[in-house]
Amino acid sequence: MTDVISVEVVAGLPRRQLLVELTLSQGATVADAIEQSRILKRFPDIDPAETALGVWGKVVEPGRVLKDGDRVEVYRPLAMDPREARRKLALAGKTMRG
Repeated sequence: MTDVISVEVVAGLPRRQLLVELTLSQGATVADAIEQSRILKRFPDIDPAETALGVWGKVVEPGRVLKDGDRVEVYRPLAMDPREARRKLALAGKTMRG
């Protein structure tokens, strides 16, 4: 068993995305990966207090221990609730599909 793992940390805004590959110590957490990636410093518009975190598309807590090959995702808040967006489109006679 190796004492290091490789993970990716990804974040994005509508016009800018970033993927950071990291090597971390075995037992590292999502919070460790976020800190080590410096991704929140590169995206000052993302508020850590309002940001959900995930691993492979599933929302997780910052203390979740990572495994080799995990992909940590920093989610930005939605601009609008999807249900509200659908309501507005329906009122305009449109659908989400165009």
